[in-house]
Amino acid sequence: MKLSRIATFSSSLLLGAVLALTGAGQAQAAQNAAALDYVALGDSYSSGVGAGAYTSSSGNCLRTNRAYPALWAAANSPSSFAFTACSGARTSDVIASQLGPVTSATDLVSITIGGNDAGFANVMTTCVLQSESTCVARVAEAKRYVDSTLPGRLDSVYSAIRSRASAAHVVVLGYPRFYKLGGSCLTGLTEGERTAINSGADYLNAAIAKRAADHGFTFADVVPGFTGHEICSSAAWLHSVNWLNITESYHPTASGQSGGYLPALRSAA
Repeated sequence: MKLSRIATFSSSLLLGAVLALTGAGQAQAAQNAAALDYVALGDSYSSGVGAGAYTSSSGNCLRTNRAYPALWAAANSPSSFAFTACSGARTSDVIASQLGPVTSATDLVSITIGGNDAGFANVMTTCVLQSESTCVARVAEAKRYVDSTLPGRLDSVYSAIRSRASAAHVVVLGYPRFYKLGGSCLTGLTEGERTAINSGADYLNAAIAKRAADHGFTFADVVPGFTGHEICSSAAWLHSVNWLNITESYHPTASGQSGGYLPALRSAA
């Protein structure tokens, strides 16, 4: 019996070596990925606003195949892929109109949500058009909302996802810092305004990460991936204010989706 076990163990080692040499291990990993049923939820950072080439069928949701969910699906060929993320979505919108494809068969869910609830667009409008003190005060107001109201709204979304897909692996992705600090930057914003906006992003991410962890979800931080690619850097992956296309302002470019968000999902999924 002992010799038989040794022989079996040796055979397992040999099989593992053969699989590694032949690439069969990689094929098995690809097969496992292909068996996944994947649903991508969220706001404009998930739909791909800023990356361009929006699909006509997505209408005002502005989904694109350049967005990280579509890129992940193209690379991994899951057995099913539902893409319901929508530009401008808040937590209530996810619950009301995005959860249809999420079922007990769902294996993977990704989501970015919370920025619109916290008043992201109004914060940026205030900071671009008004004084530094008004900008800083508006960021502080958004932080108070993140403390008082956003956790409950995130809980509602996360609980709704879990109730529909009890076994799914859920990846909650955060938001990048917008600005590289220090030096000159032709954005029309002061260093103090840029610092306040970055601190707001960090504050929002911390709250999202805490609620995700409390629900047993995985938080994927995109700040490291965007470091060196913020607005004011030499190779920005984020649009600054664009008066000809306001919707794309302060959203990731196609490079931001593929270089910042996609690796974060790949590592967390």
